[in-house]
Amino acid sequence: MDILKRKSTKLVIASVLLVGLSTVSLAKEKVYTWKLATTWGPTLSPFIDAPKNMAKMVKEMSNGRLIIRIDASNKHKAAFGVLDMVKGGQYDMAHTASYYWRGKNIALLPLTTMPFGMTAPEQYAWFYQGGGMELMQKAYKPYKVLSYPGGNTGNQMGGWFRKEIKSLDDLKGLKMRIPGFAGEVMAKLGLAVTNVAPGELYTSLERGGLDALEWVGPGMDIKMGFHKIAPYYYTGWHEPSTELQYLVNTRKFNKLPKDLQVILKTAMRVSAYDMYIQNYAMSADAWSKIATDYPNVQIKTFPKEVMDAMKKANKELRAEMSKKNPQLKEILDSQEAFQKKAREWTIMSDYRYLKDNLE
Repeated sequence: MDILKRKSTKLVIASVLLVGLSTVSLAKEKVYTWKLATTWGPTLSPFIDAPKNMAKMVKEMSNGRLIIRIDASNKHKAAFGVLDMVKGGQYDMAHTASYYWRGKNIALLPLTTMPFGMTAPEQYAWFYQGGGMELMQKAYKPYKVLSYPGGNTGNQMGGWFRKEIKSLDDLKGLKMRIPGFAGEVMAKLGLAVTNVAPGELYTSLERGGLDALEWVGPGMDIKMGFHKIAPYYYTGWHEPSTELQYLVNTRKFNKLPKDLQVILKTAMRVSAYDMYIQNYAMSADAWSKIATDYPNVQIKTFPKEVMDAMKKANKELRAEMSKKNPQLKEILDSQEAFQKKAREWTIMSDYRYLKDNLE
């Protein structure tokens, strides 16, 4: 019995020592606490959901070693200042969209989307298999940040208008919120183009600061109430695959242990795709109810005269701006080549499938 007791006591002591060593080891693990600024308000789902879900995944996968706090635009008060804040180190990360940085470098616009450009699956393939990620990191290197896909909206609607657009003349002089390269196109057609922070869109439309605006699609738009003021809802042309982005301070990223770097990149990628799925489901649900719940909404497609003018302006602007900015040309050439290749398969798979099943 004494021998058994001694063996049992030794086992207990050994177990206690192992637990103690494990506790000490965990205690020595450094905890990294980061801050992320969004361009969105705290309730703007699903945009705000993407960084929240990403932060949750990071915390769980890292066993609490990397904590990311989310500050929405109502807290930091600089919806369109998040790139500068990440570059300057006030924030470690941001969740926003690349085409908001047109004033810094017009080459950043197509990293969100381009008028008449790639669909979401085509663009994701370009990012991850067609050299897009490398071109994106090259474009953001001067700002000392890394950029990663942050969630796609898919094909967006063409916007809400107070009056019906029957000709090119109906567009001239309209005050419209439309960002990105599409804003350049509309400005060329005679519109007064502006960008307005998401939280100010409804008020601007209501008070007459805007005659028209585009936002996303029915899943997000209806909740914003735009249909109450501007009932003409046009189909899309300008943002076929709007990709949001995560910005990460390069210096802070490089200071993370390798495993935390992998965890962060994985969580960003998963949360981005989750947002794409969430937004698609939201729009599908909203669209199924739009005719019965919102009978005042009139669905329209731009007249051929207007569409032709948009395509012409888009082509001319691409050529003009590419001559002035070699980096823009490099990105557009890469996208155009990939789109040409990918579109053949898109037509054969998705388009043929839909065509055969809708007739």
